[in-house]
Amino acid sequence: MKLSVQTKAFAMLLSVGLVAGCSSTGDTMEDGTYGSDVAAIDQDGGSTVYGGADGDGVSSSRLSEEERQAARQQAEQQALRNITTFYFDFDTSEIKQEARDVLVAHAQFLANNPRQNVRLEGHADERGTKEYNLALGERRANAVQRFLIVNGASRGQIETVSYGEEKPAVRGSSESAWAQNRRVELVFK
Repeated sequence: MKLSVQTKAFAMLLSVGLVAGCSSTGDTMEDGTYGSDVAAIDQDGGSTVYGGADGDGVSSSRLSEEERQAARQQAEQQALRNITTFYFDFDTSEIKQEARDVLVAHAQFLANNPRQNVRLEGHADERGTKEYNLALGERRANAVQRFLIVNGASRGQIETVSYGEEKPAVRGSSESAWAQNRRVELVFK
């Protein structure tokens, strides 16, 4: 019994010491003083990457609205360019409306990067003869090529090839398999 009273007293003493050690001294820092020559947060609430006494730091609050908008647009364009496969309806080489914005992003990227090349690989599903499917894959690749060129890419940056039905994305003889095989893939080199 005597041991548990001593244990309780020790625990109480330890708790009081811990609370006393964590309390504040009551000193307040003046505005603008951080105890360092590097400001953690600038006055407008943005983060400062480097902040010497001369104010040469780069602050997120110093970005203009135009710069922020340009950064957003660049991020959106990058996200669009992550899509590199474009699907077609049965027996057609017409580019779908939902693919157009993505292809415009690819065309702008190619226009801005003249040393970048791309191979357009045209594909078809298994229906039809080999010859017909090769021709259909070529028409699809050529349609994407024309679209890219009209939107700023150079003809010299683009190579087209047709695989027809030879390289299916999905094996099978169902509408969902066929839909995934009717495509043009962009392969950047």
